[in-house]
Amino acid sequence: MKKIIFTDKAPAPIGPYNQAILSGNTLYASGQIAINPSTGELITANINDETHQVMQNIAAILEAADMTFENVVKASIFIMDMNNFAAINTVYGSYFNEKTAPARETVQVACLPKNVNVEISIIAEL
Repeated sequence: MKKIIFTDKAPAPIGPYNQAILSGNTLYASGQIAINPSTGELITANINDETHQVMQNIAAILEAADMTFENVVKASIFIMDMNNFAAINTVYGSYFNEKTAPARETVQVACLPKNVNVEISIIAEL
């Protein structure tokens, strides 16, 4: 049985999807971009701030599902410019214990919603 996960501490969906779905013990979170949920503003002044906002949005969704970054088993990172990989990776890595970090892939794409530089989705388990 699936349960819809929603929090006002992360950006509201802007289409026919949910922030996350909990199915059994597995959480599937939609891709997050750097929208400040309090203001609705995009945070794109620099790649570090943008990536931190993405990770804070993911943290809010995890919290709404009674989870933390320790529960994340898989992450997918989509970036507009592979030249930003090192900066994104540094910020992303600061949210995980390196020894228990999830599996992941990082893919450069042609375009992302609202022309952001990074979008990250996760799968987590209780």
